[in-house]
Amino acid sequence: MNLTRRRGPHRLPRLAAIVALCALLAACGFHLRGQTMLPFESLYVTPGNSALASQLKRAVISGSSTKIVDDAKDAQATLSILSEQPERVILSLSVSGRIQELSLYYRVSFSVVDAAGKSYLAPELITLRRDLTYNDTDVIAKEQEEALLYKDMEKDAVQQILHRLQAARAGS
Repeated sequence: MNLTRRRGPHRLPRLAAIVALCALLAACGFHLRGQTMLPFESLYVTPGNSALASQLKRAVISGSSTKIVDDAKDAQATLSILSEQPERVILSLSVSGRIQELSLYYRVSFSVVDAAGKSYLAPELITLRRDLTYNDTDVIAKEQEEALLYKDMEKDAVQQILHRLQAARAGS
């Protein structure tokens, strides 16, 4: 009686599935997040005290070779956050006049100038939106959910700013 198993034929379907999965991922454009290639060796971000500016600085430090500097005079470019505007818009009300649905908006306006003061990116506006169902029996939970959605939009804004900087680099 032969108790040894032949492994060759059983591995072939598994190997084919792995190869097919890799080909599918490559075809859809999937790639691991890598270094962001920003067009500056050093960058000054203003205003430095906002949550968006802090996240932007962390993203640049951790995801690119660009250095964040504390003085605009030492930077090749200055990224200015011109405005941040969270907004809450009521979408629908119940028969009794209570809020049922909200739209949350987060607008960020920014610009980038080089060390000579020449505009690298003219003022640009990023507008993000998230919808939220509202239930006044869970007020605390909905307030927390709203805060999380604003944080998520803030992270998205940071990524969009970095992508626009990269695109401007490619276009110049």
